[in-house]
Amino acid sequence: MELKNYETVFILTPLLNEVQMQETVEKFRQVLKENSADIIHEENWGLRKLAYPIQKKSTGFYHLIEFKAPGSVVDQLELTYRRDEKVVRFLTTVLDKHAVAYNERRRNGEFKQAKKEEVKG
Repeated sequence: MELKNYETVFILTPLLNEVQMQETVEKFRQVLKENSADIIHEENWGLRKLAYPIQKKSTGFYHLIEFKAPGSVVDQLELTYRRDEKVVRFLTTVLDKHAVAYNERRRNGEFKQAKKEEVKG
């Protein structure tokens, strides 16, 4: 079975405290691990304003997980998202080779260095 690179972003309700948010994220991490997914990178973007109100909420906790897994894992993960009332929205995408390379460069801080050099010059 071929492994593909995926990126999933989900928004949790702003009504959660820090502990509840971490527990929810851990639950999704566990779903990935149980289905033999390899988590490559994770980012907690924190509380952000939504572009438009969703379920009468204007903010939400954003979290990104980049992972490598067989396609069947995505179905299992998204089913878990749908069953959890704390999830406001989610999006999972397949990454092509260019997106994977871009993410690696971003993680290594190449883009931050380029901005610093622009400011100096």
